[in-house]
Amino acid sequence: MDSYVEFHNGQKMPLLGLGTWQADNREELERALNEALNAGYRHFDTAYVYNNEHIIGDVLHGWISSGKVRRDELFIVTKLPSIGMDENRVEHFLNKSLGALKLEYVDLYLIHQAIGFQYVNDTTLYPRVGDKVVLDMGTDHMAIWRAMEKQVEEGRTKSIGVSNFSAKQIERIAENGKILPANLQVEANVYYQRKELREFCKKYGITVCAYAPFGSPGRKQLFAKRGVNFEPPELLVDPIVCAIAKTHCRTPAQILIRFLLQQNIVVIPKSINSKRLRENITVFDFKLSAEEMKELEALDAGAAGRSFNLAAMFPGIELHPESN
Repeated sequence: MDSYVEFHNGQKMPLLGLGTWQADNREELERALNEALNAGYRHFDTAYVYNNEHIIGDVLHGWISSGKVRRDELFIVTKLPSIGMDENRVEHFLNKSLGALKLEYVDLYLIHQAIGFQYVNDTTLYPRVGDKVVLDMGTDHMAIWRAMEKQVEEGRTKSIGVSNFSAKQIERIAENGKILPANLQVEANVYYQRKELREFCKKYGITVCAYAPFGSPGRKQLFAKRGVNFEPPELLVDPIVCAIAKTHCRTPAQILIRFLLQQNIVVIPKSINSKRLRENITVFDFKLSAEEMKELEALDAGAAGRSFNLAAMFPGIELHPESN
């Protein structure tokens, strides 16, 4: 199988990348990035709100300036924050990301989510009154998309796309914009397979990237800091996943990644562990059988398998007109 998906504009996105959400410790992330680059990773996913673009930029600059990797061998993704959800702030936030990343362009720029937050300043990422996030109720997707298209036209990004958007929201952009979204990044894994949304994307030739392929178990610790009890889905110990892993002498994580890759879904597992980083990229030298794929497809729980609940993360978000 190919190791990439191709966008409508001919650009190629590696099927496997390194996710970096919740990775903002400089020493740990620098070590992980260097390990990943040595292991063969060339696709790196970040976002303005991750507060780690500057660390990624330092490492990539070191590799590029030393000649160990060429810029055109890399595929870098970052995202417009919710506080930047205004046509007049798109270019501003992309320029800030480019400066932190030490790059002249990114390969893919995504709108991080469909809902805008009230802008206070560049560092107040989640403005709140009490326990509720302060929303920008005037979020205009088409105005924002036109500003995104301008970033392509002026060379600051090769392609543009969306993250955490619904089919209805994507259709509005696809039918009214000049440039089609190249990629949709959403939560997707063996318990939450997003079959209808993926079929919808095929209609427009939009590729799909899955975050949380393991159910994002690290969120338990993150949510605990916020006083929220969260139990992540136990994909890595699922009996069927583990049985298939044993058959192939692989880890459950490798099976979960391979399941998505074989459906041409881009996957961005996050890890700062050297051993797991290398295991996660060693998934192109085996194949799941048709019967194994059927067994894994049967694990889909539909909407009940969803574990990223924005309303729980950002109380009050359900009041936004683009929340559905």
